[in-house]
Parts: sequence; C-alpha cells; structure tokens
Amino acid sequence: MDLERRNEELEELYLLERCFPEAEKLKHETKLLSQWKHYIQCDGSPDPSVAQEMNTFISLWTEKTNETFEEVIEKSKVVLNLIEKLKFILLETPPCDLQDKNIIQYQESILQLQDLLHLKFGVATEILLRQASTLADLDSGNMEKVIKDENVTLYVWANLKKNPRHRSVRFSETQIGFEIPRILATSDIAIRLLHTHYDHVSALHPVSTPSKEHTSAVTELVKDDVKNVEKAISKEVEEESKQQERGSHLIQEEEIKVEEEQDDIEVKMSSAEEESEAIKCEREMKVLSETVSAAQLLLVENSSEKPDFFEDNVVDLCQFTTLGGVYHLDILELPPQCKPVKGWMIVEILKEGLQKYTYPPETTEEFETENAFPPIEVTLEVHENVIFFEDPVVVRWDAEGKHWRTDGISNVSYKPKERLVTFSLDTFGPVTLIQDAHINMPYQSWELRPLDVNKVLLTVTTVFTEIQIQIKENLCMLSSIKLKDKKHISILEGTWMTPIPFIIALKEAGLNIFPTRHSHFYVIINNKVPLVEVKAYRQMALLSSAFAFGWSKWNLLCNSTKVVFKVREHLTEECTENPNWALLMFSGDRAQRLKIKEESETFSEALKEETEFHSTLYHMVKDFSSEEAMEKVRSSNCQFVNSVCHMLLSTRLLSYS
Repeated sequence: MDLERRNEELEELYLLERCFPEAEKLKHETKLLSQWKHYIQCDGSPDPSVAQEMNTFISLWTEKTNETFEEVIEKSKVVLNLIEKLKFILLETPPCDLQDKNIIQYQESILQLQDLLHLKFGVATEILLRQASTLADLDSGNMEKVIKDENVTLYVWANLKKNPRHRSVRFSETQIGFEIPRILATSDIAIRLLHTHYDHVSALHPVSTPSKEHTSAVTELVKDDVKNVEKAISKEVEEESKQQERGSHLIQEEEIKVEEEQDDIEVKMSSAEEESEAIKCEREMKVLSETVSAAQLLLVENSSEKPDFFEDNVVDLCQFTTLGGVYHLDILELPPQCKPVKGWMIVEILKEGLQKYTYPPETTEEFETENAFPPIEVTLEVHENVIFFEDPVVVRWDAEGKHWRTDGISNVSYKPKERLVTFSLDTFGPVTLIQDAHINMPYQSWELRPLDVNKVLLTVTTVFTEIQIQIKENLCMLSSIKLKDKKHISILEGTWMTPIPFIIALKEAGLNIFPTRHSHFYVIINNKVPLVEVKAYRQMALLSSAFAFGWSKWNLLCNSTKVVFKVREHLTEECTENPNWALLMFSGDRAQRLKIKEESETFSEALKEETEFHSTLYHMVKDFSSEEAMEKVRSSNCQFVNSVCHMLLSTRLLSYS
C-alpha cells in the first residue's frame, strides 16, 4: 500500500471523525442551555456545580425542624436529584477538564447531602415514634406503620404491650418481618427497617484521571490528525496570501479612485478576519478532538494495580456490586409518648434525640441464660426492579472499618419466586445484597446492526441472558432482556436515556455488561491493545448506520495487537437466515479482509483473493459496498455516531467476548 494512498485515506478518515468533537461541542452547548433554563426558572433549587448555592441549600434545610416522615420523603426527591446531577457531572465531564478542587467540592457536596438526608429520616422517625401510643393497633396493642415511596420504604414497629409471647413481628400485607428474642419482646423498644432504594453507605467511586502512559497513547492517536489539520491550514493560508499578492500588483499597475481603493482594503481585511476565524475554529476543533480521544482511551484503560488486599470476610466492591439499595435495620429505645392533658398533647423531648438500643448489651454478666441474646431472624423483600442471576449474598456494614462484611450473618435462605431472603443477624445495622459484578462476563457473542436511519440495535449474549439495546441520536434504550430463553419485563424497557445515565441504570438493575479498569483482574479476557480497541470502535461506530458487525471466534486466536470481527452491508430490516458475512482483521493502522470464513477449521491471516490492504476500516468496506451504503455512512448524525462509539467503548466487546 503506497504512502500517498495511505495519507489520502487518513485525511478522509479525519474528516469523517470530526463528528466526535462536533458531538462533544453539541453536548457542551446543551449543558449551557440547561444551566440557563435552570437559572431563569427560579424554582429555589440550587445549581449543584456552584458551591455557594449548595452550602446555602444545605444550611437552610439543616435549620428546618420538626418535619414529618412524609415531608422528608418529599424533600428527599430534590436531594436525590441533586446527588444524581453531581455524580453525572463527575462522570460526564472529560477528565482533562476536571480540576482536583472541583472533584473535591462535588464529592463533599454529595457526602453532606447523603448524611443530612439520613439524619432527617432519623429525626422524622423519632417524631413518628412519639405518637406510637396513639397509632397502636387495636388487636395487638402495638404500633405498626408502613410508609412507601418510589425511593424509600419505612417499616416501623413499636413494642407498647411488652408481651413475652409476641415474638414474631410481621408487617401487614407483607411477609417482611422479624423473629425477636424474649428479652426484646419485654423491652421498651421499637424496630425500624428503612429500605432506601439507593446506596448512600458504600464509599464513593474514585474519579478516573489520565496517567502518563495514557497521555502518551492519546498523543499517538491524534498526532496524525493534527498534522493533517496543520497541513490543510498552511495550504489555505499560502493560497490566500498568493491571491492577495496578485491583487496588490494589479492595484499598483492601475489608476483607481480613492473610494474604490478603500473598499478593496475593507474587503481584504474582512477576508483576513474570516481566514483568522476559520483557523481559530479549526484549532478549537483540534483541541476538542484531543480531549475526546483522551476520554475515549480512558474508558478502555486497564489498571496496572489490583485493589488493596482485603482481609477475610471483607467485600471487594471492585469484584462485587450492591443491588436493590440498603436495608437500615435498627433497634431503638422507645421515646416518651405523647399524653393528652386538658385538651393538650404533652410530650417530653429528649435532648440527646432518638437512641439506639444496644443488642446484645456490652456486658452480659447479670443474665444467667447462656443463649439470652440469640441472632435475630430477619425476612426482607428483594427490590422488584433488580435481577439476581444467582442467589443474593447478604452482607452487613462495618461502621468502624467502613466496608461491607459477610460475617455475623447465618442461616441465609432465598425464595426466588416470592423474592424473599431470610437470614439471622448477630447485631443490627445496615445490610445489603451483593452479586458478582462480572457475572455476565465474558460475553458469549455480540452483534451490532442498523434498524433505521441513525438507529441501531446492539445485542450482547451472556451465559445467563441476552440483552438488546437500541441507540438513536444521543439516546439509548433497553429493548429487551431474555432470561433462560424467556422474555423478562424490566421497568427500564422503553425508556430513552443519554448513555451515562443509561449505563448506571442498567448496572443498578443488575444488568452489568460494562467492565471497569479493574475488571481484568476478575475475568479471563481476550485483552487487546487499548489504542487498537479505540480505533476499531470509532470506525465501527462511523459505519454502523449501514453495516452490521458481529462476534468472531477468530478474535481469540489473533494476538493482542489485532482484532477480528464479522461485517456485512445492512440497508434493510429484512435479515437473511444465512447472511453473507465478511471477516475483517484490523490492527489500528491496517485493515484487511481475511480469506478464511467463520466456519473454517484453522485460523489464517491470509488476504482474500482480489482484495487489498487499507489504512482504515472505512476504506476496507468501501471496496465491497454499494454507493447507497457509503452515502448513508457519510450522512450519519454526529450525536448518533458518538453514542454508538460510547456504548462500544463501555462494553468493550472485542476484549470481553
């Protein structure tokens, strides 16, 4: 392949790949528009990115007292929305644009909001328990209350009668409850189960920042593009200056009026300004292109260091993920009750607030019975929107060590049909359910195919499930899930979201097909060179509006510097039973069509007859494609191409299949 043709192909690819910085520019403009809309709304909610506004919001809510549980739940919707926005800022902002001081500011705001929200739920619980005697059940004489909301569910039981035989607590119309020992059945206590459908207990995920190796790899990725831009600019400037020289010679040779001369000077100045603006715009796009390339490469970067060594029974959150929120289990001392006196309700308010009841007590010498403090049996309901592919593992929070632990929990049983998990707990505190974060990795196969103009379907098949994702413009949607060849209905189906919120939603539902930089320590993968992966995904995304791509078994047999996949032109919805796939091999700077087929018995890198090497995938498929298909590729929407590329980078199909 001669050097001249290679340069021509790379220049054409550079022009096509301008869609990535253009999409980033549109994203930035949308963000600014959103901030402006928020500003002119004047609805009282703060801008989460402005520290002063956040501090004012937190201070004002801290000062507000005597809020009921329902009032706190209503306010929590605003708080959770702010936390979500802050997390998205940290995830969506290109790493090179995030300053350390901003990262610290946003993370501190998140932690302050989380702590304040939990404190408010505690105060609201105390206000509710002061009225326990007025809310007592007529049959049992004890107080039972359930408050449900989209983000929080509260179950609270107050032991007013202290009947030693009443040791089974079950909340009405549910199977959720506890089996309590005799000592608790005869004590002034309340039991609270606060199920938050989110996890504000686990530590915040660290924000990824580019390493030195990463920076050098990005430089390599964009330097060819930069050279092409600079050549193009210098050519334009040279041509323009020559034209100006010719024009000035003509002016000197002819006699013209002063007015005409001034007009000519104005035209030239205007032309020079336009040229300067064009160069400035080109340079801005070049910088933006570098920023985008850096962020893309960071998505496929593997960490060289495994997370810190964990002692026995401590949960590694790089290997496991919490699902279905957190169940805050507390045994509380029953506060003084409201008393009616001459038409007034009088209540003693304790200065120290709601106190936890210590179980088992720190000293047990005064108790004669050996097993006076047995573990408490708890039955919980698994959140309906979460999928567990194996029986969930119950873990408890260690407040001292600041991590989740598996000890102190026994007799765990799970009923998948009823979605009930029962276990015995030595001491109360926050508990959650975990699942292996990589249970669906490596993937068994994958396919990316066009559905319509600027719309594709990505199918990822794993050991347990088949997940289908639709992508259009800058949006993604869960199309369908199959579990054991049966369709599973998910609340996410039919909901369009931008890529990052969509990925988070899928992870929180238990559908994790998104490796992290530490995932290669826990999954046997077919690791590919990051730069090759990025270049492949970028060019696959460029072609995705007219071409289908698919998994190939030969990708396992070629080395880490090359990727192999299937490709075919796909202009209509009608899919043939035996599609005519071509096998392509790509090394980042050279693409070729292989002679072998998917059904062949042995792997060979031999070039298919009557084909030739190319520098890009775009020019490789151009050799055997229709003009209609290539026109469709050239007219693809930049946001659509960027979204497809982001999904490919996030799933890392070429390394994790």
